[in-house]
Amino acid sequence: MNFSESVAYLYSLGNEVAAMKLGLENIRRLLDALENPHRKYRKVQVAGTNGKGSVCAFLDAICLKADIRTGLYTSPHLVSITERIKFGGVEITEDEFARLAGRVRELSERLVASGEIEYRPTFFEQVTAIALMSFAEADVEIAILETGLGGRLDATTAADAEIAAITRIDYDHQEYLGATLEEIAAEKAAIIRPGSRVVVGKQEEPVMKAILERCRDLGVVPLTVCEPLVSATDLSKHSAVVEFRTNRGTYWDSSLGMAGRHQIENACTAVLIAETLALDLGFPITDEDVWTGLEDARHPGRLEFIGNVLLDGAHNIGGARALRDFLNEFERRPITLVFGAMRGKGVGDIASVLFPMAKNIVLTCPDNARAITVEELAEMTAEHLENRDIILEPRVKGALGRAAKIAEYDGLILVTGSLYLVGEAKRILKSQFEI
Repeated sequence: MNFSESVAYLYSLGNEVAAMKLGLENIRRLLDALENPHRKYRKVQVAGTNGKGSVCAFLDAICLKADIRTGLYTSPHLVSITERIKFGGVEITEDEFARLAGRVRELSERLVASGEIEYRPTFFEQVTAIALMSFAEADVEIAILETGLGGRLDATTAADAEIAAITRIDYDHQEYLGATLEEIAAEKAAIIRPGSRVVVGKQEEPVMKAILERCRDLGVVPLTVCEPLVSATDLSKHSAVVEFRTNRGTYWDSSLGMAGRHQIENACTAVLIAETLALDLGFPITDEDVWTGLEDARHPGRLEFIGNVLLDGAHNIGGARALRDFLNEFERRPITLVFGAMRGKGVGDIASVLFPMAKNIVLTCPDNARAITVEELAEMTAEHLENRDIILEPRVKGALGRAAKIAEYDGLILVTGSLYLVGEAKRILKSQFEI
């Protein structure tokens, strides 16, 4: 298969979430057939509701500063599927992706034909296998794996990571993970195994209790203490300048490379993981690597500016609150909101947080089978649309065009509600601005 054929094949397996099958038997059998590539390097697995990708980006930047050969696996992608797999900060090539995808497809179909597995591995299972195999071929020293959904039965958990990290947990994907925070926390904390090194970010009390119970049951002691001291605000980056203090050391002022004060929390988690790599697993990470890595980190599609357009994939209530806090601190321009969302999200709750921030609202529908139509969105958010100029534009390109006319002179266009919407908008903007 060439690259286009490999991508078409993977998409033919069904929507990444809608066609998902939680469970580890298939991915483990597939990895066995690939000769268990994940056993050739150390792994960090990051689970949580919000901040997973940011923690991975911070940690990858720290490791790159320390000249550690890293593999980074994140999801979803915004523009190209190759964004999901990086070596030393550089995306996998299309040719390499296609080659590995062909091998994974061949083995998957052989396993189904022989009866060794019941169903053809899903989109996420096959892409995870591609990533783990590519890291082995690239001879990485550490692979940083962002959990896709949940933790206990997510395909990345089959990699048996030596370090388990858990970012802030909030309500999301309740149909899969449970109705309460405690149930959701238990699903995500299940990535912790006997012998794991464990890092836990800031949590609500019931969530922390559930995570600590998992640690006690397995006899592991988590790292949870990182005190951030904000010394200033870097207006050019829309971020904080922070000193981090842990039980093991102090990391002097870093101007965080990612915007928003919520990134302080994610940086704390990355600092604790970096300490664990250095002090427990012997990786050569210095204090300077930590604070300069925090400054260099970037995470596309999260508070990312392209001209007067702000892209942010706030797709749950926690993400919406973080976005609102950012706008309150850094933005004074009138806001034209371009909003689209996926089914299964708390759209009403998100709207209650973000819609009051906007002068104008354009509802749209990303090109995704799980996307909510503009008519449904208008009905679901009706109580938050009163006394506002509302535009229903089903196509994202049209929505951006309508928003651009409204915000032509001094306004900000905010595109949010789904990372799939952000990705589609970014592809459109990329072609317009040649970025």
